[in-house]
Amino acid sequence: MNASAPIMHPVSKTKTNPTGQFLRQASIEITGKQIDKIPLLAQNLPAGTRVFIALIEAGHLEHQVDACVAVRAAGFEPVPHIPARFVKDADDLNHRVEAYAKKAGVTSVLALGGGAPEPVGKFHCALQLMETGAFQDHGITTIGIAGHPEGNPDITKVHGEAMLLRTLKEKNAWINESDLKGFIATQFLFNAEPVIHWAMDLRQNGIELPVHVGVPGPATIKTLVRYAAMCGVGNSARFIRKQALNITKLLTVSEPTEFVEQLAIQHFDLPEHGIAGAHLYPFGGFDKLFEWMHKVNAAH
Repeated sequence: MNASAPIMHPVSKTKTNPTGQFLRQASIEITGKQIDKIPLLAQNLPAGTRVFIALIEAGHLEHQVDACVAVRAAGFEPVPHIPARFVKDADDLNHRVEAYAKKAGVTSVLALGGGAPEPVGKFHCALQLMETGAFQDHGITTIGIAGHPEGNPDITKVHGEAMLLRTLKEKNAWINESDLKGFIATQFLFNAEPVIHWAMDLRQNGIELPVHVGVPGPATIKTLVRYAAMCGVGNSARFIRKQALNITKLLTVSEPTEFVEQLAIQHFDLPEHGIAGAHLYPFGGFDKLFEWMHKVNAAH
């Protein structure tokens, strides 16, 4: 996680401890079945933090809704994932968005295609969900969409690399035309340079949505290698797999400190690149994540 990124300044020109300040506005991800972790979040994160609730399996919707309710009760902002391939039809979408809004006061969602090989119903991509009007009907004001700085093999092997940029442009246009707020949440990475070049390229192509970068929390190299398989063949995945070639390092805990430092400097010193925040994945466990965050906050 400590690959160099020559396009960045080594020290922030505008902030003392930019990493700590950057992390204080980070979002975090849980699943519906991790509802028992919410008290731990409440002890370690500022009120109002955005907590994303992933939907790992189509049948876990009830757990996801319950987690949204608990997240709201703890003083956080729930942001449920809505994978298009887990939604049967327009009625199903309408019912679940209504449940999020009425039970948990949800106003922000993350709409994505989802990783299922086959859709359970008529939807297969996020834009189809967005075009139903269900989000506006139930008071959703902010739509998050997925970004893939290092590609998405499931999409590119069928439709080609250009499809990723084209669909982002379409969603960006839809959000603007709908007078909604939007953001991009990226896949998790282990290296800052690819996402920064990608974010700059988005700006050059007229996509102005803020980018929230997926950051894996502290974890052993062995654990990160397992999750890296989800990243496809990107440079970040290759980088972490290279670390694993040294067997003596497999159980060494790797922290994303330099990665987040580089993102923080971009955020504060070069805001025109659109790096808006970090989105934290607690792959190594919540305890390790929060211990690292407190250490970074106390660094200066």
